[in-house]
Amino acid sequence: QVQLVESGGGLVQAGGSLRLSCAASGTMFSDGHMAWHRQAPGNQRELVASASGSGPTYYADSVKGRFTISRDMDKNTVYLQMNNLKPEDTATYYCYANRPGLSAWGRGIQVTVSS
Repeated sequence: QVQLVESGGGLVQAGGSLRLSCAASGTMFSDGHMAWHRQAPGNQRELVASASGSGPTYYADSVKGRFTISRDMDKNTVYLQMNNLKPEDTATYYCYANRPGLSAWGRGIQVTVSS
């Protein structure tokens, strides 16, 4: 059974930092994408950052220069380092992974940024 388990969320003041982790189990995603999405109340889920197995990364314009996605292939884990957090970053953050023939979502973790 494929599972993605997020950790590292919480409450932080504006300008602070958090590091999210997402550990995958049940299969390896080294040849696929791992990504972070987020969803704030009343909003659609949006892609925040993604990283492919070969290296290219993507960032939403709203987080460029503040967030960094990275992967540890051996640990089958993806991270999201979030710096200079803003109140508008408040959302539930979801880990997503896919490779040919398979995709999976984590259950989500809350990030709250106070002003």
